Amino acid sequence: MPNFTCSIAPLARRSRCLATEAASSSTASSPPPPSDPKISRIVDDISGLTLLQAADLVTLLKSRLNIQEIAMPAASAAPAAAAPVEEAAVEEKPKEKTIFNVKLESFDAAAKPKIIREVKAMIPNLTLIDAKKFVESVPKILKENMPKEDADKLKAAFEALGAVMILE
Repeated sequence: MPNFTCSIAPLARRSRCLATEAASSSTASSPPPPSDPKISRIVDDISGLTLLQAADLVTLLKSRLNIQEIAMPAASAAPAAAAPVEEAAVEEKPKEKTIFNVKLESFDAAAKPKIIREVKAMIPNLTLIDAKKFVESVPKILKENMPKEDADKLKAAFEALGAVMILE
């Protein structure tokens, strides 16, 4: 007769038993540990770090190894097989800017109330008074790090109201 002590035990012990079984089954499917004990020790040390310590470690490694931060390219719909051919063509072209800051440069005095309402609607935690102060302190950046399509839409909406917008 098989041993069913986990299924007969109280709920807390049963949960612990299930967790132990899940952990042992997940370790069975994990890759074998590295053969170098130095690497194993480093992995163990890193896995014991808190999130803040891990962030400090990443920063320190980047500075010590002289690794510069680069923006990760967005996923494209192009198939992977065509990527090598396209890479050569992309290297020849200068990189086109895809992320913009939308700046409210100026506006018509008659359009001021409409622009204030639009700014208040666009920035949810802004009060009407704050939106008025924001609009009166132009030139000022309205939105940062927007994709080109969204920035163009926002620019067109504000220009229709009578504002002068700049994409930076």
